[in-house]
Amino acid sequence: MKRFLISLAALLLLTATGLSAQDKGYDVFVPIGKYIAQGDAASLSAWFSDNLEVSIISSTRNCSKTQARQIVKTFFEAYTPRSFDVSHKASRANMKYALGQLNAGGEVFLVTIFVSAKADGTYQIQQLKIDRQTAVY
Repeated sequence: MKRFLISLAALLLLTATGLSAQDKGYDVFVPIGKYIAQGDAASLSAWFSDNLEVSIISSTRNCSKTQARQIVKTFFEAYTPRSFDVSHKASRANMKYALGQLNAGGEVFLVTIFVSAKADGTYQIQQLKIDRQTAVY
């Protein structure tokens, strides 16, 4: 019982103080992936940098956060997401990237996400790329 109470107190302390993005074990792609899988452009856009590159089915634009949100929203409306799975993640210095497969609108898309760390320990999406997956033989 004493061990349980100590564990509970530690958990409550961690929850009350919050965890920063730099804490060990934090995976920025968990919430980002969840919003992609849900087709939630508004929540996903909270992760967008003020200016970012968005590439959707070979149409690439450097745009503002607001423009990017609308582009992604339009894509999700045309291709309703069913699932999203991250297949590869890597990082270097202040950058992280992930590759994943999005099952949406009866098609499979390859998604590439680049994020960068800000000085306050948070991450922002710098590039989001969604392309039709081509068959590999």
